[in-house]
Amino acid sequence: MPESDPILDSNTFSTTRSTVADDPRATFLSDVLEGLQRPQKTLPAKYFYDEAGSQLFEAICELEEYYPTRTEVAIMQRTIDEIVALLGPRCLLIEYGSGSSLKTRILLDRLTDPAGYVPIDISGDFLQEVAATLAADYPDLRIEPVAADYTRPFALPDIQPPPRRRVVYFPGSTIGNFEPSGAAAFLKRAARVCGPGGGLLIGVDLQKDIRVLEAAYDDARGVTASFNKNMLTRINRELGADFDLGRFAHRALYNRSEGRIEMHLVSQQAHAVTISGRRIDFDRCETIHTENSYKYTPAQFARLAARAGFVQERVWTDEASYFSVQYLTVGGTGPA
Repeated sequence: MPESDPILDSNTFSTTRSTVADDPRATFLSDVLEGLQRPQKTLPAKYFYDEAGSQLFEAICELEEYYPTRTEVAIMQRTIDEIVALLGPRCLLIEYGSGSSLKTRILLDRLTDPAGYVPIDISGDFLQEVAATLAADYPDLRIEPVAADYTRPFALPDIQPPPRRRVVYFPGSTIGNFEPSGAAAFLKRAARVCGPGGGLLIGVDLQKDIRVLEAAYDDARGVTASFNKNMLTRINRELGADFDLGRFAHRALYNRSEGRIEMHLVSQQAHAVTISGRRIDFDRCETIHTENSYKYTPAQFARLAARAGFVQERVWTDEASYFSVQYLTVGGTGPA
C-alpha cells in the first residue's frame, strides 16, 4: 500500500491518458474500463484513496499486523542524528507526497539550518492545508509547496541563496508499488531533481517471512479487506456502476517469483457488472488485481538504484530487518 502518498499514480498498472486527461471523472472511467477489459482484470491503485479509503488506510497503519509505519518511525527516531549529519546544513528538503506526519517532523525538528522545505503533492487544496499547518509550527522555515505529479517533470522553486544540497524525501513503502522498471524510471527522475551531490532518503520494505507479509495485507479484523472493496464502492458512486460487494472477496498473496505482495478482489460467482452502461463479465474465481507491493533486499535495491545513477550510502533497519530507511547519493554527475 502506498503509505506516504495516497494520490500516487503508482505505475503498478498503466492508465489511459488522452483528451480525457483534464476531466477527472472521464479519466477515472477510462482507466476502470480499460483495466477491467484486460485478460487479467486490473484497477489502478491510486483510486483506493477517496475520503473513506484514506480513513481506512489510516486505520490499517494502526493495526498490529501492519508493521511498516511504526517500524519506519522507530528507525527514524533511533538514527535521526546520523541522518541529519549526512544531509548536512543548508539542505533543501523536497518531499514527494506532502504530509505533516511524524516522520516528516522528525526531520524538520533536527535539520541544521535547512534552506527550505518543498512539499509536493498533486492535490493543491490538501497541499495548501499541509503547508499552512507546517508554517504555523515552523515559522522560521521557508516552505515552498509545489502542486504537481512528482512522477512527471516539474519545476522547483528558486531558492536563494542556493542550498548546499537537494535531498528528496520519499518515506513509507510507496516505491514498492512501482513495477521494477517503473521504479528505476522514477528513481532516475528523482536523481535529476537531486542533482550532482544530492541525496534521496527513502523508505524501502524488505523481504521477510511470508506469513508476516501476508498478515500485513490481510489483517484479522478485515480492515484491509474493507479498504480493497471500497474501490468498488467508489466506482459505484462516481461511475454509476452496480458492483455487489458481497460477490467479491479480498485476497492478499505473496508472489514468490516476483518478490511482491499482490492484492486481488475475487469474484465468488459468475456474474456481470454494468459501469456507465458498459457490461463487464466475471467468471467464478476470476480476480481483479488491485495492487502490487514489491519487497527488496538491500542488495537488490542497491542494484535498482544504481540503474538510476544513485549510490547506496547507508541502510538503517530495525532489529528484525522488516523495514529499511536508506540514504542514496547521486554518483558522479548523475544519470544521463
